[in-house]
Amino acid sequence: MMGDRVRRKWVRVAATMVAVPLMLSCGGSAGSGGTAKTPHLVQAQPPTITATAALNGAQVVTLTSPIPSATIYYTEDGSTPTTASIVYEAPFLITSSVTVKAIVTASGFNTSLPANQNFTINLASGTLVWSDEFSNSMSVNAQPDPLTWTYDTGSNGWGNNELENYCAWGSNAAPCNASAPNAYVGTDGTLHIVAEQPSAGVYTSARMKSQGLFSFQYGRVEARIEVPEQQGLWPAFWMLGNNVATVNWPASGEMDITERVDAATNPDYNKGSVHGTGFTGDNIGTNYNFPAGETAAGWHTYGMIWKPGSVAYYVDDPTHPYATFTPASISSLSGAVWPFDSGPSFLILNLAVGGNWPGVPGATTMFPTQIAVDYLRIYTN
Repeated sequence: MMGDRVRRKWVRVAATMVAVPLMLSCGGSAGSGGTAKTPHLVQAQPPTITATAALNGAQVVTLTSPIPSATIYYTEDGSTPTTASIVYEAPFLITSSVTVKAIVTASGFNTSLPANQNFTINLASGTLVWSDEFSNSMSVNAQPDPLTWTYDTGSNGWGNNELENYCAWGSNAAPCNASAPNAYVGTDGTLHIVAEQPSAGVYTSARMKSQGLFSFQYGRVEARIEVPEQQGLWPAFWMLGNNVATVNWPASGEMDITERVDAATNPDYNKGSVHGTGFTGDNIGTNYNFPAGETAAGWHTYGMIWKPGSVAYYVDDPTHPYATFTPASISSLSGAVWPFDSGPSFLILNLAVGGNWPGVPGATTMFPTQIAVDYLRIYTN
């Protein structure tokens, strides 16, 4: 999320472990990925590669190891992975024909032999490959899909001097209230992220994320969103690299698809930005100004077209991006490093209260207030 600020702390989400027998190594021979085997150590079992169906033939790939301390490295181009390859952090979407290869490393074990699996996927450009439609067939408000969404929680200011306490579904840790959740799928088939003021100077809200549960790299992602427009509010739809758990922010990269603060302006706007090492302030961002008579308070589709070496943003019309960022966009910035081709990223939806960018809520700011999301969809480029 934009603003002059320091980033948050992140906690790594462990991969699901399954029990599989281990294989003894032969001392002195070369291991996979150029790592020499050490005599008398046990060789790690290769990781398990599983896939579940997404939409229209796309697959979500999960990698697991029975070793709790294991690190899994993988490639998608058929090459043998090494410890310089992508670190597996979460299930990832694949939408084209690839060969996934993966190895396991762990202290006290020799590096595993590689596991591999071929995927044959041929999809036309613009094919819908994943979505959360926020459907709810019940007569009461429902939990957002726990297989996709988890939550950041707490009130540490998030590096931006924010004022809200972020609450998870089902939390009764004060000031959270499980009977009045800050994030829920309503009977209207819409995701609601609600900011509340349970007492003077106390605010609650929600920050939903797919970290550790779902991620993707490249494609067109969009969400149909209605944002609040009041002093001190900061709604956002954005992404962080999976590797934020290991390399931290801003090296992980951040892609801000929807951001705006405070009351409506004339013209009203949405801000699309990218951040990484060497470009963490307001220097790589562009405002989209809504046409006369429109505001962000109406329903709009906010999207990103992510390709190798390119991040582009649009509002309502994917054929007319209003901003496109490439490595050339940061070439003049000292120490800037383009991070968006280093692996998958995860999704985030939140509504912040206060902070360095919007300032504090004013006398006219009304609670409860919300960001509403009709759907979130991913298409092939």
